[in-house]
Amino acid sequence: MAWRARALPGRRRDFIGIVSLRAENNKVGRTYRVVPTDTTMNILTEIYRSDDVNFNGKIDPRDAVRAVILRGQNLLMVYSSKVGDYKFPGGGVNVGETHEHALAREVLEECGATLLGVDGEMGVIIEYDHAKESDFDVFKMTSSYYYCQVGDGFLSQTLDEYEHALGFQPVWINVREAIEANKSLLSLNKPPKWLRREIFALDYIKRTIIDVDGNTP
Repeated sequence: MAWRARALPGRRRDFIGIVSLRAENNKVGRTYRVVPTDTTMNILTEIYRSDDVNFNGKIDPRDAVRAVILRGQNLLMVYSSKVGDYKFPGGGVNVGETHEHALAREVLEECGATLLGVDGEMGVIIEYDHAKESDFDVFKMTSSYYYCQVGDGFLSQTLDEYEHALGFQPVWINVREAIEANKSLLSLNKPPKWLRREIFALDYIKRTIIDVDGNTP
């Protein structure tokens, strides 16, 4: 499968309107929404998972949030004991949720951590692929990354079945080590679908924060 990514410095995305979306894990009855807001976020990059996507066709959009929880040079991430990759805590935004509420829910579910606050926006990464649903031509995942703070200690996780199967567990990991670990998995026959997105986000944090002063923004 071919993947391409291109950085889009300076471009911004407005969050406007409410859209009914199917859940990323295809659970019946769950819907996601695009949260209306007066703010905009920088589009950091667009990733094309396949080269032959019909962009003139019907789009199946998904909206998600990702928590960037940085302490010094370490990030709180979700580690898969089965695959060996690191991903940012986060997931789809449910109907009726703000992005902040979705962040709090996902961080608690995946890490057992309590969200104390959202410090600011990092940016948006958009991914395109063939749609799995027959009614659509294009799958479009829009991931909004936010700098967040959490309390100390972990409560119990509340994982979905596929997350249990992947052995998701919260870990504090050095940014550079997470990048190395994720990049080492690119040669897998079927790497995690989110791998290149998370590598780009990790590299962005390294370039803009870690390499500058090694501290959180």
